[in-house]
Amino acid sequence: MSSKLLMIEDDARLAHMVGEYLGQSGFSFSHAGDGESGLAQLQVQPVDLVILDLMLPDIDGLEVCRRIRALPADLAHTPILMLTAKGDPMDRIVGLELGADDYLPKPFEPRELLARIRAILRRRVEGPAATTTVLKFGSLEIDRDARAVTVGEVPCELTSYQFDLLVALAERAGRVLTRDQIMEAVRGRELEAFDRSIDVHMGRIRAAIEEDPKNPKRILTVRGVGYVFARQQD
Repeated sequence: MSSKLLMIEDDARLAHMVGEYLGQSGFSFSHAGDGESGLAQLQVQPVDLVILDLMLPDIDGLEVCRRIRALPADLAHTPILMLTAKGDPMDRIVGLELGADDYLPKPFEPRELLARIRAILRRRVEGPAATTTVLKFGSLEIDRDARAVTVGEVPCELTSYQFDLLVALAERAGRVLTRDQIMEAVRGRELEAFDRSIDVHMGRIRAAIEEDPKNPKRILTVRGVGYVFARQQD
């Protein structure tokens, strides 16, 4: 069964080109020309991934992303690939903070778009390798099968990508991991050496699982190296 994609993009010519290319690659593709119609379409016909342009004629992509994450659970967890303006890192950072799973600057190569989509969907279907179903660290529980995280039985809202990042760290508790090692562990795309998106995701994870995100006790930064997930917590 082919994966269903929804592209929210006001450039009809670009959407048509993308739709033809992705259709040839085996995807089911639909298109909405503005944010409001895209949100309405998503709620009527759920999809496996949303390709979301940042610049839309009615409401911007950041607001659309925010509204998707506020929908009922099944829809709220829909992966989002955001299209941003080339050379504007702030848009990318804000998009990731609002819950986008990945971003792609315009203009882009269709093959790179396809690779990003496949990577996101692969992470969603496969998830990280598991030896036990639930990882427990004090009040923090990470359920691999359910792809759910709770702290003191309170659910934590994470994107699919952020969940995989958390598991990659938790599985290697006590080990200092570089950003490259973390990316390799989740089998995601390789980020540019100075790309801040991994740090943005870590900030979102901390906001979800730490009692005081500014003074984290679970995910610690090792300056000049990367991150380490603390063995002893609570």
